[in-house]
Amino acid sequence: TGKEERIQAVLVQLGKMLAMEPPMRIESFDISNISGTDIVASMVVFQEGKPKKSDYKRFKVEGLTDQDDYASMRQVVTRRFVHHKAGDKGFDEAPDLLLIDGGVAHACKAVEALRELDLDFPVFGMVKDDRHRTRALVTPEGREIRIDNNQAIFALIGNVQEETLCHYLSSPAAQQAAALFPAG
Repeated sequence: TGKEERIQAVLVQLGKMLAMEPPMRIESFDISNISGTDIVASMVVFQEGKPKKSDYKRFKVEGLTDQDDYASMRQVVTRRFVHHKAGDKGFDEAPDLLLIDGGVAHACKAVEALRELDLDFPVFGMVKDDRHRTRALVTPEGREIRIDNNQAIFALIGNVQEETLCHYLSSPAAQQAAALFPAG
């Protein structure tokens, strides 16, 4: 159909922009801290440009004594791909692209985790603008690739970012924190 063809065209454009094959499976990770104590990571999956909610995961970060986003990201990526290497159900599919909420340092921690497991997937950090929208993707080496000048890619990455946040916000831990610390 026309919509599916447009999505495929966007994935082809994204692949060209990132110097890779069109990413049919995109996994995105975000770390969230609840009042500085409970650290939870969300992983969402987009398959052929659409959310694949059955593959979404949440990870409770374990063993850290302080709020360390970088160590948290490394731990979560390690745990996800240890399950992948073991062939565990729900973790067996390999991503074509990893999008990491945060900049260069977050992306580097994800790459370190992958290297320890002898895995290699394209990893990019998501760089936000002043309105908290992803304006660019950044390589672990620090090269920024603007996406805000391509409306279709900007929309796709924005959807991935929004879905990652919404997945976290739907977690019991986030709902409990909202009840403890209401806005206003």
